[in-house]
Amino acid sequence: MTTMSTPFSLRLTLADSLFDRADHAAAAAAYAELVDEATRDDIGHGTTALRISLARAYFGSAQLGRAESVLRELVEESPDDGYLHLLLGRTLQRQRRHDDARRHLTLASILGDHERPTAYGEEQGA
Repeated sequence: MTTMSTPFSLRLTLADSLFDRADHAAAAAAYAELVDEATRDDIGHGTTALRISLARAYFGSAQLGRAESVLRELVEESPDDGYLHLLLGRTLQRQRRHDDARRHLTLASILGDHERPTAYGEEQGA
């Protein structure tokens, strides 16, 4: 197991590796530790990319409430980021909150290169 004495970059590489191997729960724990450290110590690492990775790991490990919380903070900070709206919309869909998801998926389609998903019974072009 890694410790705080292990360099930040190595722990980030480990977290990325865990995510790539689809060990999303372990990746989420590793990313959460890195986000906490970067926020607390202000060590020169931005947290936006880390928090996106954390949200994706939470999503992958079905920790949807946690994913939603992180993504809502990110969307509030960057409301014009289509990818963040896509991730939040997908998270809400997975929680069966389709009405809440629709707004974010529409914004994702408008703001970025993201196609609006037609899953969950929506008709094409709806």
